[in-house]
Amino acid sequence: EVQLVESGGGAVQPGGSLRLSCAASGFTFNRYAMSWVRQPPGKGREWVSAINGGGITDYADSVKGRFTISKDNAKNTLFLQMDSLKPEETAVYYCAGATSWYGARYAYDYWGQGTQVTVSS
Repeated sequence: EVQLVESGGGAVQPGGSLRLSCAASGFTFNRYAMSWVRQPPGKGREWVSAINGGGITDYADSVKGRFTISKDNAKNTLFLQMDSLKPEETAVYYCAGATSWYGARYAYDYWGQGTQVTVSS
């Protein structure tokens, strides 16, 4: 059974940091492109970042310079380090997997259940 389990969310003040984790199982993790996607309350899902099997990364313009995506293939775990968080980045953050680099932005195969991030003063 394919599973993606996010953790590390919580409440933080503006300017603070959080590190999200996604534990993957049931598929060949090191052959997938992995992404983080977020959904603010009342809005649609927004792609945040992706990393492919070779370690190449990409980011939405809104988070460049503040967020860092990484992975540990030996532990089948994806990470998202978020620094200088803004209130408008309050959202449920999802981990997702795709079988192609294109799919890492547009055509996901697997989704986790999400972890809540709340940025407020």
